Amino acid sequence: MASTFGTLFRISTWGESHGGGVGVVIDGCPPRLPLSEADIQPDLDRRRPGQSDIVTPRKEEDTCAILSGVFRGLTLGTPISIMVKNTDARPEAYSEMETHYRPSHADFTYQAKYGTRNWEGGGRSSARETIGRVAAAAVAKKLLRTLYPDLEILAWVAVVHDIEAEVDPDLVLAADIESNPVRCPDAAAADRMAERIRQVRGEGDSVGGIIEAVVRGCPVGLGEPVFDRLEADLAKGMLSLPATKGFEIGSGFSGTVLRGSEHNDAYKMEGGRVRTTSNLSGGVQGGISNGEPIVFRVAFKPTATISREQATVTVSGEDSTLAARGRHDPCVLPRAVPMVEAMAALVLCDHVLRQRGLDILPR
Repeated sequence: MASTFGTLFRISTWGESHGGGVGVVIDGCPPRLPLSEADIQPDLDRRRPGQSDIVTPRKEEDTCAILSGVFRGLTLGTPISIMVKNTDARPEAYSEMETHYRPSHADFTYQAKYGTRNWEGGGRSSARETIGRVAAAAVAKKLLRTLYPDLEILAWVAVVHDIEAEVDPDLVLAADIESNPVRCPDAAAADRMAERIRQVRGEGDSVGGIIEAVVRGCPVGLGEPVFDRLEADLAKGMLSLPATKGFEIGSGFSGTVLRGSEHNDAYKMEGGRVRTTSNLSGGVQGGISNGEPIVFRVAFKPTATISREQATVTVSGEDSTLAARGRHDPCVLPRAVPMVEAMAALVLCDHVLRQRGLDILPR
């Protein structure tokens, strides 16, 4: 399985939803970076289940342990291994899924591809796999902050079902995002979103939506054309997250109805550097960051596992029905916010190291 991501800053995640634990191995982190579990735990706390009444009630503290790659509080430059134990696994809730495929889930496709699967909580296809990504990204964020103190990565819930928030990516603050369990900085919209999520949970159903993100203070020059363009790697990172169905950057699909004279970001000089008068490019031009805020959006489908009875087939090829049991998010978006930030941090950290390797000769 392709469980490794990145070129210079590489991560390999491991573990299943109801196994002994999950985690990540980070290779390529430079030596002498101050690092401890306290740098990683806050992001894991934002991702963990059971943090509010609109997410899965599974109770996991998701406490991390650094197993290697750090000595006396500093990274060694060797592989960093981070583990989180599973403590509230209930595989018995998934017994029916041993013989029944959940509609729109990975059950059938994993079975078809590998000839076997872990049906307890979805196994490897569970969003619990993202713990490793979030833990690795906490390390990436610390490295990015060390090199670029003004760089900031923020994501928030922009749309739940048909409820849309009004948020300015240039002005949004982390405190506003974290001020409510939906992680939507528009307080009025957040209240309506939370109520909608509670409603569909009560109906045994689920909803999806859109997460928007901004990277502010990004240096110019990140991105490796032609195949590792910055937006291409961001798209790959985001679409590798569970339940994602779409990615757009800058004007995205709405830019297709504009003319070039309307869409082009004109240049100007400001403060001794090249700036753009608009940002329809979303901070990336020609696959390379231009120093403007990087603004992108990620679409998430409704959670596939719902408690309503649905038509399905069994592993033996018989038509049947299934009403899933277990503990599931009626909307993945509130917990997906730190996952989106994590993938952005991993992509940016990798490209920062690649760019610094390129700049070994004076210009």
